[in-house]
Amino acid sequence: MQIRYHVPLGPDEQRAFGLAEPQTLAIADRVRFSEIDPNHHVNNKAYMSWFETVRVRYFDELCAPFYDGLEPPRLVLRSAEIRFIREMLRDEDYVATARATAFRTTSMTIDQQLWSGDMRARMTCVMVTMRPDGSARYPLPDALKAELASRDGAVSEA
Repeated sequence: MQIRYHVPLGPDEQRAFGLAEPQTLAIADRVRFSEIDPNHHVNNKAYMSWFETVRVRYFDELCAPFYDGLEPPRLVLRSAEIRFIREMLRDEDYVATARATAFRTTSMTIDQQLWSGDMRARMTCVMVTMRPDGSARYPLPDALKAELASRDGAVSEA
């Protein structure tokens, strides 16, 4: 299989890479030498960077259009829990994913996975939308909440 890096992968590409179930956004990349620690595996900081990259892209490409005509929100990571399952090594190809699993008035819960043949790490986080100046929380548009429910299967916790 020819791996397409840095572009959204379709369901068949995701399954071919080992994902148990296709995710809303999945992006392939490769472990770089600079991400390796003295123990010859990926430094934990790199996982956070990979998850952040795909999470921000998820919001920019799939959520931000619902703010057309409105002020763009400031995104705040309120909480994050990561589970390291198996180490990653130099030059391994991987796929990082993001999808919303729940939403409230001003926040969404994002499930993120990291795959390289099998799942290597998983992160669940809560991302809050704030006013651009950070002065207050900023409600998710109703159309975005409807999209999260239909596209991602996210549930309302409001």
